[in-house]
Amino acid sequence: MSGRCVQLVGGRPDTKKDFGDPTERALEWVAHGARRLHIVDLDATLGLGDNLDTVLKVKRSCGVPVQFGGGIRSVDTALNILEELGEEDRIILGTLAVSEYPTFNTLHVLDEYADRLIISVDSRGGNVAVKGWTQKSALTATQLMEASSGLVWGFLYTDVDVEGQMKGINRERVREVVGASGKPVIVSGGITTKGDVEACESAGAWGVVLGKALYEGKITLKEVI
Repeated sequence: MSGRCVQLVGGRPDTKKDFGDPTERALEWVAHGARRLHIVDLDATLGLGDNLDTVLKVKRSCGVPVQFGGGIRSVDTALNILEELGEEDRIILGTLAVSEYPTFNTLHVLDEYADRLIISVDSRGGNVAVKGWTQKSALTATQLMEASSGLVWGFLYTDVDVEGQMKGINRERVREVVGASGKPVIVSGGITTKGDVEACESAGAWGVVLGKALYEGKITLKEVI
């Protein structure tokens, strides 16, 4: 956000906490063993601007694959970012995917990039939230995943109800969502301890996103790697 590495709670700008220069922090995580970086353009998500140049700088500096999302709400934007990033990188589609449900006709333009696409399933109260979590759709997480599994490499599941609170994950909900698709599922939101990571692994998750707990020292990459 505004060229800085920040954390929000529940997507609310008034909860912003600044964690410094994005490239410096990214290099730090890679030095600690991170093999992939999860990057979100919060300004683009909230309709406040664009941090793509900053993201590309992080990518060039760190030498590891990234998965990038935030404000990718048109096929043209998706294509542009896919071309800017490398072949090993993936992009995350949220609002665009929900708006295309149930036919996903427009998204078929991206079929040749299917192995580089992740659909973001941001769940609030059991339903998918969109536009920076400011709007709640009528879709459930499992409905969206079941309908779109043929279009993408996998899914990013975020439990907005626990995200950023560092109180742990909803294990039952994680198991339900991971089991809803045969595609890889990355779990995000509420992961605070090594036990949370182990629970996601036991549920069959492909991976997890470590955010606030990592930045505030509640968990280390070394202990979970």
